[in-house]
Amino acid sequence: MNTEQIRQSVREKWLTYYAENRQWLSRLGVWVNCDGQRRPSSGFILATLSVLEPRLAQLLPLVVDLSHNPDRIVMALGLNFNPEDHVGAIAAKNGKTNDPNGSVKMLPAALNEIKIQAQKVREKLPAEIDEDCRGSRDRRD
Repeated sequence: MNTEQIRQSVREKWLTYYAENRQWLSRLGVWVNCDGQRRPSSGFILATLSVLEPRLAQLLPLVVDLSHNPDRIVMALGLNFNPEDHVGAIAAKNGKTNDPNGSVKMLPAALNEIKIQAQKVREKLPAEIDEDCRGSRDRRD
C-alpha cells in the first residue's frame, strides 16, 4: 500500500465529491479555519472519505492509533486546503463548467402525491373539563 497513491486518490475523490455537491456543502455549517485555511471540519472530511475510499477506511484504525487528532490526520493526507480554490480544476478535468449556479441537485419527485389534511381540533370531553384544575369559582355553565 503506497501512501502517496492513497494521498493522491483521497485528494481526487474529495475534490470530485466536493465539486459535485458544492451547492449544499458550501452552505453546510461544517466550515472551520485550520492553520489559516478555510475548509470543512476534519471529522466531516474523514467521514466522507472513509466512504469514498475503501483503502483509507482500512487504514484509518491504524492512523487513529498513531494520532487521534483529526486535524493532524487531514494535514497528513494533504487535505488542509479550501476545496473551493480547486473546484475549477476539477470541473475542467471532468469537462464541466465552473458555474456555481449550474445544475442544482434536487431530490427525486415522489411517485404518488401525498395529501395531508389538517386535523380538526376536537372538543374536550366532560371528563377532561373536570381535570382542567380551574377551581370551584370558574364554572362553564
